[in-house]
Amino acid sequence: MKRIEKIAETYRQLQTGICSTLEAADSKGKFSYNQWEKEIGGGTTAVLQHGAIIEKGAVNFSFVKGKFSPRMEKLLGEKAENFAATGISSILHPENPWMPIIHMNVRYFALDNGISWFGGGIDLTPHIIEPEDAVEFHLALKATCDQSDNRFYPEFKQWADDYYFLPHRNETRGVGGIFFDRLESGSPEEFEKLFNFTVALSQLYPTIYIGFMKKHGNRPYSEREKNWQALRRGRYVEFNLIHDRGTKFGLESGGNTESILASLPATAAWEYNYSPQPGGFEEKTLGLLKKGIDWINPENNP
Repeated sequence: MKRIEKIAETYRQLQTGICSTLEAADSKGKFSYNQWEKEIGGGTTAVLQHGAIIEKGAVNFSFVKGKFSPRMEKLLGEKAENFAATGISSILHPENPWMPIIHMNVRYFALDNGISWFGGGIDLTPHIIEPEDAVEFHLALKATCDQSDNRFYPEFKQWADDYYFLPHRNETRGVGGIFFDRLESGSPEEFEKLFNFTVALSQLYPTIYIGFMKKHGNRPYSEREKNWQALRRGRYVEFNLIHDRGTKFGLESGGNTESILASLPATAAWEYNYSPQPGGFEEKTLGLLKKGIDWINPENNP
């Protein structure tokens, strides 16, 4: 597990760079940093609140290690005595409902039985889906994936469609992105390839979002858009608390609860038996929350 120290230090530096970049783009909000330590390790929770564009954002780093409990064995399907894990997890919730929510996570997990793997991804959750934004987002992800392996984007895009899905609603969380897990780093060459890929994704993350901040951050909106934003945030909360693997593992492993739940929006809403206005942006958005949409090549869609 020695090389995890190198990975953790790189991820720690990436966290600092992401926060600095986002602060400069927001122009008002500043990240507060909370160093936390527990028996299993520690990390840094960086939270920005009440920015000019970002209402609430978190960029969290952690490096933990400890006993691999029976419940963790059941959760991950592996047998081992000890584990070590490090990663960055970030979610940005904007003030403006025309701005999307964005999430990024990269992580490395190692067991003392010799098995280790990388996981992570980036996904976009617009409150109001504008197809041209989804196209721009997916093109950026594909370009970064292709620099490492041209098989990554189609495989990880499908994985994201399946993972970021609320089965109890029969809808995707947003317009997807990429998701990958349990990518084992057997050879030194494969390790470097996957490690560099997670670094590239971490560097891409703020760049993508700054583009949306410039485009939509100061766009006019009404109470109707804000009400809809609150409902979509409610769906986001449902996914994070019911289905998100990172949330489950973080709580199960004894991680910092405040850091784990920093991903939730400042406010959200649920309306009983909601029905959208016919032909409105709400209905159009709901119609695009489905798996299998080819955002880059729309002519391939049924």
